[in-house]
Amino acid sequence: MSEEIIPDVLASDVAEGVESIAEVNAEPAVNYAEKNLAELVKLFEELAQDEDRMKKSKEAEAIKSAFYKRLQKEKAEAGLVAETAAPEAEEAAEDTEESAPVAEETVSENPFAEIERGFKESYNKYRKERAEYNRQLEKEREENLARKEAVIADLKALLEKQEDVNATFPEFREIQNRWRAIGPVPAQSYRNINETYQLYVEQFYDMVKINRELRDLDFKKNLEAKEKFCEMAEKLAENPSVVEAFKELQKLHEQWKEFGPVAKEYRDQIWDRFKAATAVINKKYQGFFEGLKEQQAENLAKKTVLCEKVEEIAEREVANSNEWNAFSKEIEDIQKEWKTIGFASKKENQKIYDRFRAACDKFYGRKRDFYTEYKDSINANLEKKIALCEAAEELKTSTEWKKATDQFINLQKQWKEIGAVPRKKSEQLWKRFRAACDEFFAERDKNAKPENDFYGNLKAKQRLIEEIKAYELKGDESDAAALQDFQKRWQEIGFVPFKEKDNVAQAYKEAVAKFPNQGRGGRRGGRGGRPQLSEKDRLIQKYNSLEQDIVTYENNIGFFSMSKNSEPLIRQMQERIAQAKDELKALAEQIQALNESEVQE
Repeated sequence: MSEEIIPDVLASDVAEGVESIAEVNAEPAVNYAEKNLAELVKLFEELAQDEDRMKKSKEAEAIKSAFYKRLQKEKAEAGLVAETAAPEAEEAAEDTEESAPVAEETVSENPFAEIERGFKESYNKYRKERAEYNRQLEKEREENLARKEAVIADLKALLEKQEDVNATFPEFREIQNRWRAIGPVPAQSYRNINETYQLYVEQFYDMVKINRELRDLDFKKNLEAKEKFCEMAEKLAENPSVVEAFKELQKLHEQWKEFGPVAKEYRDQIWDRFKAATAVINKKYQGFFEGLKEQQAENLAKKTVLCEKVEEIAEREVANSNEWNAFSKEIEDIQKEWKTIGFASKKENQKIYDRFRAACDKFYGRKRDFYTEYKDSINANLEKKIALCEAAEELKTSTEWKKATDQFINLQKQWKEIGAVPRKKSEQLWKRFRAACDEFFAERDKNAKPENDFYGNLKAKQRLIEEIKAYELKGDESDAAALQDFQKRWQEIGFVPFKEKDNVAQAYKEAVAKFPNQGRGGRRGGRGGRPQLSEKDRLIQKYNSLEQDIVTYENNIGFFSMSKNSEPLIRQMQERIAQAKDELKALAEQIQALNESEVQE
């Protein structure tokens, strides 16, 4: 094989490897998708000031793409989707910018308008500079092509002279030096112009009768130069960066072509050496991309698993803030793991990132909605508890002890039913409500009539508790009878002071806990030792209880109407009244059905 022809393995890589190199170089060192608008603007401005900015067009386009994606997303979140132009639309507008009149600058109410205007101005400036650079570069390459064509014309003319070697050889040297000094030509003309030049160089050495001494000297210089190229190519095989080594190898091949032949006895030897070094680098280069593809496939598989995990978490049913916090920690750990995984292939990398980002956004969107609803709920609860405080403060001076006591008990029951309020307000509200309750019950206890001797009732219940504690279980039916007696006597004792009711109730519960079946009041009896009610009696009892509840709710509405911020509680009472009336109607129908069945029997 002639030493001047690039081997197949290299030729294919020159054609296809450059694109692969571009793909590797295009892999961003920085993940622009994670940058905010200000960071992207700063990155673009730094690039625009870089001395090598004209060689970083792919990086510039990547920043621009990330900027408009981020801008569109943040506008969407701010409710300004309609004002965001797609990057393609921006480029279309930029193409007509030079001919369009410059509009007067205005200050937009859109918070993104100024940063978008500034970025667009920087990008357009860079784009024009880049276009001018490319035009100039193409112009220079066309000029170089014309100059090389002129050199070939001079070389061709030199061959036709057939003059003495002493005259033609120095001129040939000058032509070679001129050729080497000329820069690159358009890519589409590169192969043809070089092959033409090499053809005439070969013809010169073959056709011109030159002095053997000068010829041998020229062969020797070419051999020395090509031996250095072989050494450099062999050294490149040790370069840890396979891509960089491949790029440098292409330069060596171009320089190899610039030198003429060597002596015939060395031609195959020197070319085989250079070709062997080339084969080593090509093999490593091919292996690098095969390994890169495998690694990218593994990275894609790992990222797919993480996507599935986040998607599963985003679909979970969450009941409270503790679960949200726990799941958020899982998401954060997954995001940290994501950052430790390398890139997927260029085709799949953005897709898998978009999938991962969408799953994370879905989770955090649901979390945001939960806390928005939770905040609304606790604010509504706050209004309800404020209304209860105001109702208790209105009621605390009442001297209708029995009626007011029932109303306070009902207020306390409602207080327990209302959910959480803001933490900063919770203790303050409870103290306010408890103070109103304590003030009323303290005054009630001081004005108690003999038949309502609360402190006497407290002592009576305490004595009964001691008696229950002292009772020794027999292990037969007498224990159930004793329990029924204790329960009956407990029910017959009246109210105790308000502050003591919880303590004495707990003490009683602990005292009777030792009795078997104490929760059912005996083997056959109901709660408190009372006999089981019939179905009809149970329905009638529930009907009467609902009627009493309706009366209590209506009384509460009267009290709440005198308080501020009571609208939520009034609505709640009205809803309860409506619900109770519906239940009354259903109970009446059930009782009527039971009556009819009794008549038929």
